Amino acid sequence: MAHKKGVGSSRNGRDSNPKYLGVKKFDGEYVKPGMIIVRQRGTKIRPGDNVGLGKDYTIFSLVEGTVKFTPYSKTQKKVSVVPLAQ
Repeated sequence: MAHKKGVGSSRNGRDSNPKYLGVKKFDGEYVKPGMIIVRQRGTKIRPGDNVGLGKDYTIFSLVEGTVKFTPYSKTQKKVSVVPLAQ
């Protein structure tokens, strides 16, 4: 009688937790300072005006305003926050 399970079933069973990456606030949406706009791995989307870049490449708002996406290159976009008129 075998003392080990079949190779397939004993080597399965590992899976990582989801990382919830992606755009959190889209073009034209209202943001407050500190709100996360994009969660990403690397700078797929580049930071523009009035946004900060975290050490894990998270882009967040520095001012109150609306989100604006613009082309950066053929493959990349740039995100900025347009401040509210005072």
